[in-house]
Amino acid sequence: MAKLELYGTARCPYTGEMRDWLEWKRSEFVEYDVEADPVARGRMREVARGQRNVPLLVEDGKVVQVGWQGHSCIVDVE
Repeated sequence: MAKLELYGTARCPYTGEMRDWLEWKRSEFVEYDVEADPVARGRMREVARGQRNVPLLVEDGKVVQVGWQGHSCIVDVE
């Protein structure tokens, strides 16, 4: 089974929408808030190679989706 990671923020409504979709699909995933967690922020910066849009869905260490249905929020990952 693939390991899914959801990078987002509490203030971005699209993070919640992607979370709801993953739960609806009964996907197992780990969620990270990149504004509240500096370790997650660093991991996102590493995996996404500078991508600043959330939500960001990563599968087995590779970005598979940026944003939710064409919408995203920009965060400071520096």
